[in-house]
Amino acid sequence: EISTAAAFVTRLLRAAGGVGEEQLRCFRECLQEAMREHYKHHWFPLVPSKGSGYRCIRINHKMDPLIGKAAGMIGLSHERLFQLLPSELTLWVDPFEVSYRIGEDGSICVLYESPQPGGKAAKQLESRTSCKEEWRIGRSSPSKSYNMMTVSS
Repeated sequence: EISTAAAFVTRLLRAAGGVGEEQLRCFRECLQEAMREHYKHHWFPLVPSKGSGYRCIRINHKMDPLIGKAAGMIGLSHERLFQLLPSELTLWVDPFEVSYRIGEDGSICVLYESPQPGGKAAKQLESRTSCKEEWRIGRSSPSKSYNMMTVSS
């Protein structure tokens, strides 16, 4: 899960350009280590949603400290990171699942999903409430409504 999340953020930096491959490799390793240390006492495979908010990586006009720390190790400032990464990014790193959303109203996309050990697979994964479901349920502002226009000939 940690490797998947770090690789995703690294791919975003690579796609933006201007960061060398050696710097990207170092960034990924530093981010993985920062996440491992940060999540050490907040990883609960038997209750995957427990601690989800603590493991949520967030850029929302403020740089997430884990990303900022890893970027600092390769000499990237927060200002430069804001140029290279989306201004609004949410990355959920939970046992058995890693997902993300770009923008406040963006779709939530799953990067990695694995069944729980012991054969208790998909059904439990589908029924559990995680940070992202809680966000959707408890959202304070309504989603934007869009008018649909059809074109006929």
